[in-house]
Amino acid sequence: MNDLDFLHISIADQTLYGFADSCLCLRFPVSTARNGAGERNGSGCTPRGLHQVRVRIGEGLPPGAVLRGRRWTGEVWDADLHERSPGRDWILTRILWLSGCEPGYNRMGPVDTFRRYIYLHGTPDSEPMGIALSHGCIRLRNADLLELFPRVPAGCAVYIGEAACPDWLSATLK
Repeated sequence: MNDLDFLHISIADQTLYGFADSCLCLRFPVSTARNGAGERNGSGCTPRGLHQVRVRIGEGLPPGAVLRGRRWTGEVWDADLHERSPGRDWILTRILWLSGCEPGYNRMGPVDTFRRYIYLHGTPDSEPMGIALSHGCIRLRNADLLELFPRVPAGCAVYIGEAACPDWLSATLK
């Protein structure tokens, strides 16, 4: 079903916009980095610019599957597990691992998005969306990620920008 060919993430809107053949098809709230936008390794920031989905991880795992080191731990997130692991940065359900496309800006050296392990990934439903709270990744609701994941092929273009997209925020989805 891989029908999406472009994802645009607006840091200002805290929203992911999905396109197929230049038509806006979906819109999901996200949570980008608490530390804002930036490309440097160790910054805890969300990298900007043009990226691509390099690796898709988690096909067939249950919703809420806990991933650590890009592998399923065998756990499925619930409130009890959450309480037993305070402060844990939950990576749940699926991972779309990003790779920068702009050498010197978000690819290679101290600004390499892929080596920074920047993902689109699920997060507990108790975590707010629309507020920048991540450690650099782009967090989504698990239900939204389950809808997005099968529609995004490896190699799909992903642009992360700081600007607001008011026309897309209010546009009717195709």
